[in-house]
Amino acid sequence: MIRNRSELVFLYDASWSNPNGDPVDENKPRMDEATSRNFVTDVRVKRTIRDYLHQVEGKEILVREIADDNGIIQDGKTRALDFLVDENGNRLETGGKKKGKEGPSDKEIIRANVLKDCIDVRLFGATIPLENDSITLTGPVQFKLALSLNKTSLEFLKGTGAFASDSKSTKKTFREEYVVPYSLLNVYGLINENCAAHTGLTEEDVQLMLKALWNGTKGLHSRSKAGQMPRLLLRVEYQRPNFHIGELDKGIRLVTDKAEEDIRDVEEFKLDFSNWLDRVAKYKSDIRRVQYVIDDRIQFVDNPVETLRSWGISLEPASV
Repeated sequence: MIRNRSELVFLYDASWSNPNGDPVDENKPRMDEATSRNFVTDVRVKRTIRDYLHQVEGKEILVREIADDNGIIQDGKTRALDFLVDENGNRLETGGKKKGKEGPSDKEIIRANVLKDCIDVRLFGATIPLENDSITLTGPVQFKLALSLNKTSLEFLKGTGAFASDSKSTKKTFREEYVVPYSLLNVYGLINENCAAHTGLTEEDVQLMLKALWNGTKGLHSRSKAGQMPRLLLRVEYQRPNFHIGELDKGIRLVTDKAEEDIRDVEEFKLDFSNWLDRVAKYKSDIRRVQYVIDDRIQFVDNPVETLRSWGISLEPASV
């Protein structure tokens, strides 16, 4: 069981791709028009983690698309019934014994099995619909919207498709899409030990999540997502109960001689962690350890990991 609170900082970049399209705006990359910064939702980040855990690590997850032989996709209530099973995995009939009587209710059985089997629920929680009821679990791991450190712009690309628009047409269709030429995205996460007590989140789960965050981002393989790379991952774990510094996504500055909108590669800037380190320095006695991964192409004004090491903070490379 997780006993300590942690904060996560994860930086990854997207080059000539669409890191998170907005389905109600022509699937364009999401932009904060006031600041010209690209952003990605927490749902996208969690999807990356879930897909890696399920497809690569072979872990069961609750939130995934399952269809029957006719292509009908499961709804939430049907998915919940997948976990109405006994200790041998045999399906139980619905409408069994109710709470307060001998034996667990359907709701209690489903809740226990989901938490036992589904790593994504232990991490992120879930609201699981049941017939005339629901199960609500608050996830220990939560992410904010990820905002790019650099200003960027939308680029409109147009090309020809492979097929005609109909069987009688002599011309191919046109393909249109929007991408960002370069975006360095700043993901902030928090792991809450009190919520972990309710979902049974373990340290092994957290280590798998870090691996999935790093490698899942690198492995995004759809046409619109190709061109994304993880650059830096920090997990700051505390030893002081019920404490975290907060907002560790702040205080990281991108330093470049170019206009930010003209950046096209990670080697065209350096990262300045000086303000970030000033905040962390005030609470260094409260830090149990810092886990880290740094891509070898990222450049710093001063390497934050080496500064943390000089303060005597315990450092540990994350196993990704």
